Amino acid sequence: MIRPTLNHAWLLLAVALCLRADAQPAVPLAGTSPLETRSDLSRDMVAGIDRYALRALDRSIEARAAFWQRDASTPAAYERSVQPNRERFRRMIGAVDARVPMTGVQLVADTTTSAVLAETARYTVLAVRWPVFAGVHAEGLLLQPKSTPRARVVALADADQTPEMLVGLTPGIAAPSQFARRLAESGCQVLIPTLVDRRDEDSGNARLNRFTNQPHREWIYRQAYELGRHLIGYEVQQVLAAVDWFENENARGPRVATGVAGYGEGGLIAQYAGALDPRIRATWVSGYFDSRQNIWAEPIERNVFGLLREFGDAELASLIVPRSLIFEFSAPPTVTGPPTARPGRSVSAAPGRIAAPVLAAVQREFARAQALVGTTRAGALQLVHGTDATPLAPGSAEALAAFWSALAPDAGPPRAASAPPVPVAALRDAAVRQTRLVRAMEAHTQALLNRAEAKREETFWQKLKPASPGAWREATRDFKEQLWTDVLGRLPAADRPINPRTRRFVETAAWTGYEVVLDVWEDVFAWGYLLLPKDLQPGERRPVVVCQHGLEGLPVDTINENPQERAFGYYKAFAARLAERGFIVFSPHNPYRGRDDFRVLQRKLNPLGASLFSVILAQNDRILDWLVTQPFVDPARIGYYGLSYGGKAAMRLPALLDRFALSICSGDFNEWIRKNASVDLRYGYMFAPEYEIFEFNLGPTFNYAEMAALIAPRPFMVERGHNDGVGVDEWVSYEYAKVRRLYTQLGIPERTAIEYFNGPHTINGIGTFDFLHTHLNWPKRPR
Repeated sequence: MIRPTLNHAWLLLAVALCLRADAQPAVPLAGTSPLETRSDLSRDMVAGIDRYALRALDRSIEARAAFWQRDASTPAAYERSVQPNRERFRRMIGAVDARVPMTGVQLVADTTTSAVLAETARYTVLAVRWPVFAGVHAEGLLLQPKSTPRARVVALADADQTPEMLVGLTPGIAAPSQFARRLAESGCQVLIPTLVDRRDEDSGNARLNRFTNQPHREWIYRQAYELGRHLIGYEVQQVLAAVDWFENENARGPRVATGVAGYGEGGLIAQYAGALDPRIRATWVSGYFDSRQNIWAEPIERNVFGLLREFGDAELASLIVPRSLIFEFSAPPTVTGPPTARPGRSVSAAPGRIAAPVLAAVQREFARAQALVGTTRAGALQLVHGTDATPLAPGSAEALAAFWSALAPDAGPPRAASAPPVPVAALRDAAVRQTRLVRAMEAHTQALLNRAEAKREETFWQKLKPASPGAWREATRDFKEQLWTDVLGRLPAADRPINPRTRRFVETAAWTGYEVVLDVWEDVFAWGYLLLPKDLQPGERRPVVVCQHGLEGLPVDTINENPQERAFGYYKAFAARLAERGFIVFSPHNPYRGRDDFRVLQRKLNPLGASLFSVILAQNDRILDWLVTQPFVDPARIGYYGLSYGGKAAMRLPALLDRFALSICSGDFNEWIRKNASVDLRYGYMFAPEYEIFEFNLGPTFNYAEMAALIAPRPFMVERGHNDGVGVDEWVSYEYAKVRRLYTQLGIPERTAIEYFNGPHTINGIGTFDFLHTHLNWPKRPR
């Protein structure tokens, strides 16, 4: 993938500004207004999209009401009315794998190590594990009371705390905050799962000798997200598997209430589990509850596609109530970012922080929750807190008493604290246990990756029969809607007048270049270069080729003819070459420039059920709106040709925007799902800094062959350099073979091609140019 340095990008911008020197004053294209601005339009574009996304995040709170149909007439009616929301939430967090039927919790012991770690007069501490789904076990501690349990609780520490800390077996949590131990002292049966932590020790592949500074949580998140799963979903499933066991225990009697309690990341998991499972009578969330409008700034493993369209923390509370829900305003663990990369580890982790919330903001979100559940149920919600200056410590006496009262209302107050237990056996190595957990989740996800192709075969190819080109176009409409709405995310259509502003910026012997800006939404615009051949005749309509740059690129890259410039090595001035051949060319700017400045846009858009390509689709739709009105453009002959990140656009945009007559994907076509989610590919995105590249649930739904199928029956071509490090020929050929078969079955094999050439990540411009001449019906000229 093209990654020019920012210094290089600034140099290219300077070249572009120099090319504009003759535009004093600006000379516009006929029928447009003068483009007067001299600012950096690439920066302006990213900044405008950022403002648009922040406004949409702010407005999401009011917009969520459209997704709910609460019927508060009876508790049963309420549960039925919110069940669709609960099921959508389950899919959002990827808690969709069938759990293993629970037969019992297993003791972790061997011939030299006892499962009994400690014992008091009231309970025994046992090392245990329990099955969750195929190949994955939760592992942690069981605090088994010596008398009949008064309640059963899943207790969750923060991700960087261990179950042993929550019991007091090892240092790390102050004694008053060891709420798992306090519950056991009062007679609860307590299971404490281990959460995936924020270290990076196991974030990599020893066989490849590739390691990253991604926290373990991000390492699992990346691969799971692409496959419609999520680390959050995996950890919620650990809790629900424990609840399954509790239900089995209750069936043997006596039946007691089940609760879940968590702090920090454990608070997140507790809240999400309580929202999903009505069997949980009481939920205690400490150090987490807040407005989630700034979720984009939190660690990336909290990123849930579409979450804020429907669910803030208040809405999740409404899935728990009328069951009891206690929010404890305590200081969460401070997270300032991923681990600093050590020698031998790539810097690829996403930024993200956790800071202390503001009490007033928490109280506003709590008031929203009360309003959503209504006055008759508001008593089931409780917020216990200190002040901003002195928040409660996690596991405070006030919160413990409220939780205990909800679990065992007839049992009296919780017992007074006693001393932490003293270990009687060797404690398990927490780092080794963490490695087991990370590797088990990784193996489960990689197994899902191996099954993704069969899933696409079942849900896509088996449902489509290639009868004729016309029938195929009609048969794929629902799949286009699925890709656009459910995977990439559909934003509203442009709502501003096009308002074209242009200026001539360069003139050559063969063509004239105009810079073009078009409005899309408030603060959001499309921008690019229009190249018009000088031999255009009045009334003549010609084909257009949209020439798309790659990562960190600019439109000027596609016309830069200086062999000393790095951009020329990638693009070979292919836009200029096509204009010399008589094509009209439009080179748009796509906003994947500015490193984290643009990547954070993905973080802001994802909770809204959108992505960077949602914006790019709208921008290109607006470009098409304008192009088809120009007197020199043939609307039926507009092709798309993109390199690298522009090749990603060449797979997605023509698949969804039918006004593109053909597509050429250069330097990107791949077995795309493996490239994203595999931990065994040296060139894969699991090891790369492009944390924005992952698209939720793409793996089971659309690989590049399926996207190409949505482009069909329009012409489609792949340009592939044998030495292009974005992939390997074998995988590219494997994926393309499905495309070739489809076009052959449709009776149009001549409409697709792949050109291999002996070169690197670059435009070759031989077979692709011939393809454009053929399928855009434009004659070649003598050279």
